[in-house]
Amino acid sequence: MKRIFDLVLSAIFLILLAPLFIFIAIRIKLDSKGPVFYKQVRVGFNGKDFGIYKFRTMFVGSDKKGLLTVGGNDARITTPGLFLRKYKLDELPQLINVFFGDMSIVGPRPEVRKYVDLYSKEQLQVLSVKPGITDYASIEYSKENEILAKATDPEATYINEIMPAKLALNQKYISEQSFVTDLKIILQTLVKIVS
Repeated sequence: MKRIFDLVLSAIFLILLAPLFIFIAIRIKLDSKGPVFYKQVRVGFNGKDFGIYKFRTMFVGSDKKGLLTVGGNDARITTPGLFLRKYKLDELPQLINVFFGDMSIVGPRPEVRKYVDLYSKEQLQVLSVKPGITDYASIEYSKENEILAKATDPEATYINEIMPAKLALNQKYISEQSFVTDLKIILQTLVKIVS
C-alpha cells in the first residue's frame, strides 16, 4: 500500500512539477558554474548506501568544507540556493528517489554515514524503514540551520542535541506508522513550508 502510494504520488508530482524543475534548473545554471543536481551518498533502508538527489544550492566543492550548513550566514550557499532552501524546494528531486524506490514520501530523513556511525543500537532502528522526504523531525526542525547558525560549535550542537532529538522523533514515527499518520505529516509539512 505504502509503495503504491509513493509510486503514484511521486509520478504525479514529477509530471506536474516539471515546469518548475525546468525553471529552477535554468536559474541554477545562470547563477553559478556546476550541475543542476547535487547527488550525495546517504544511508538508507537496512543500512544500505544510496544516492540522494537535490537541486544544487551551494557552489561546487563546498561540501568538502563541511557537511553542515548554517543558513544565510553560510557563504557556500548560492543566491538561488537561499530561496530554494527556505522553501525546501531543493528537496524536490528526491521525488526521483521515491519513484525508483530508494525513499518514501514520509519516513526518517536519511543521514550521511558519518553520523549514522554514531547511532546507538536503539537508534539504528530508524534504518528498518525506508527513509523519507519528510517526517516529524523535518517539521520540528524546519529551522535547523538557524539553530546551528547561533551555535558556538555547530557540529557538536548537531551531534549532541539535534540528532538525538530527531532520532527520537523518527522512532516515534516508526511506532505510529500508518497511512493516516503519513497523510498527517504531509499536511503538516506543507503548512510549515508556507507559514
